Amino acid sequence: MVPKPNFPIIAVIGVINEDSKPPDKPAAADFETAISATGHGLFHYLLLLAGLPCCAATLFETSTLSYVLPSADCDLHLTLTDKGILNGVTYAGMIISAIPWGYLSDKLGRRKLLIYGYLLDALCVFMCALSQNVWTLIFFKFLGGFITCGPFAVLMSYLSEFHGTDHRSRVMMVIGMFFSLATISLPALAWFVIPKSWSFQMGSLVSLKSWQIFLAICGFPSFISGIAMIFFPESPKFLMSQGRNEEALRVFQTIFRINTGRSAADYPITDLVRELDTKKDAETAKIDKKAFGAFSFVKNICQSIPLLQETLLKKCVLVLSIQFCALLGLNTVRLWLPQLFSMVSDFESMPPLDDIDSDLCSMLSYSVNKSITNVQSIGTNNTCIPNVVNSTTYVNTIIVGCVGLVGYLIAGALINAVGCKNILIYGLCVSGCCGIGLFWARNSMTTVALSSLYTTIGSISSTALIGIVVNLFPTSLRTMTISLVMMFGRFGALIGNVVFPYLLQTGCLPPFLLIGLVEFACSFLCTLLPKGNESLQ
Repeated sequence: MVPKPNFPIIAVIGVINEDSKPPDKPAAADFETAISATGHGLFHYLLLLAGLPCCAATLFETSTLSYVLPSADCDLHLTLTDKGILNGVTYAGMIISAIPWGYLSDKLGRRKLLIYGYLLDALCVFMCALSQNVWTLIFFKFLGGFITCGPFAVLMSYLSEFHGTDHRSRVMMVIGMFFSLATISLPALAWFVIPKSWSFQMGSLVSLKSWQIFLAICGFPSFISGIAMIFFPESPKFLMSQGRNEEALRVFQTIFRINTGRSAADYPITDLVRELDTKKDAETAKIDKKAFGAFSFVKNICQSIPLLQETLLKKCVLVLSIQFCALLGLNTVRLWLPQLFSMVSDFESMPPLDDIDSDLCSMLSYSVNKSITNVQSIGTNNTCIPNVVNSTTYVNTIIVGCVGLVGYLIAGALINAVGCKNILIYGLCVSGCCGIGLFWARNSMTTVALSSLYTTIGSISSTALIGIVVNLFPTSLRTMTISLVMMFGRFGALIGNVVFPYLLQTGCLPPFLLIGLVEFACSFLCTLLPKGNESLQ
């Protein structure tokens, strides 16, 4: 018989439990807390540096032909309509591929698509350089647009998801600065290469002239971007949204180590919030990751259905409309600027004509009539008269790019104080005034000044809108929403570039009225955006 103890058992149990109670476990950190703990330093600077050729690759894909068309006028027997199609066909490819790319990036990750997307885009650019006729060039520009749409939308999400709230808006402005640098470097490169009398024969079927060599060189930023992205990790925000918290934690530790120079073990956070709340959600994520077919594609496209909810639908329609109007005006002017400057330069190189005024409209009318005459000379004994593309054309476009860079520097310094919404409203209103003001331009200097302000403010506004979208929509819908926003913007750019040459042939006022009024409409729509950085995360 076991003797009874002289003290209560419950007391002993209580003492034992009190002594062996584990210390309180730190609360799991959400993304914003985890990314803030990594600091802001070397890793982020290297990441932005890698983003520079990515931005250049995207701009080169959409803009190189605008510098090629004046010089390839006679080689490819181009009409104004052909030029409009070539300027817009890249956007047609982007429109078609926007939703599939959004789906793939939200399911397979940002990093893989950046690597493969940019490498495939480089291949398309090199094939464009080998094109010997207008239809081959149109096909590969369409294919290049189809491919490059994904990396660009993914790049925006990828870069923003490595930064906390304090730096995210500025990152969008830095990206805009990169585009401005690319805008400056592209005409400088064109100025160096296209005027040369280079000509190479590759067999009996392929001949390369200076404008084709220029196209080939423009493929290197895409190639460099694909290689550079190999050395960076997957977005930790994406990993957390997929329930891969251990991988996300390792990424945070790597960022912390590079930024601070301390050991990854010193990173103060050891646990992350599980964004996949239930075991069922986690199992579903694993199934979706394995399933990759037509059924899975259609099923996951339905991720965008939450955008139809009343709380998100109005905001989604609003940002889509703003981007449509903004890029219709911006990319129409931006892509036609080299051609317009070439027309002005061509007119000014001629002896003074008594029956023609020296205002912009008269210059454009003269060049349009000349283009029609060149097309009519095809198949006859008449000689095609090429446009005069001299240094003035390239200098003017470089000035436009420099003004854009200065504009982004100013916007980056003021954006937190002024706010993205105010930049959109007042900036687009000024841009609209500049667009209509081009109709009254009396010389090339006024044309350069007004077009510089128009493209700079329009570009800043478009970039600021992406920053607003990042804050307005949750992570699970963010890249899909950005893809939709960019798709509508490119649809606007496509319409603008196809319609613009027809408007030029009907008269001078209609094209400038178009690019001015769409900016005014865009400014009005921006007044309806939510106040502040309202977040739905």
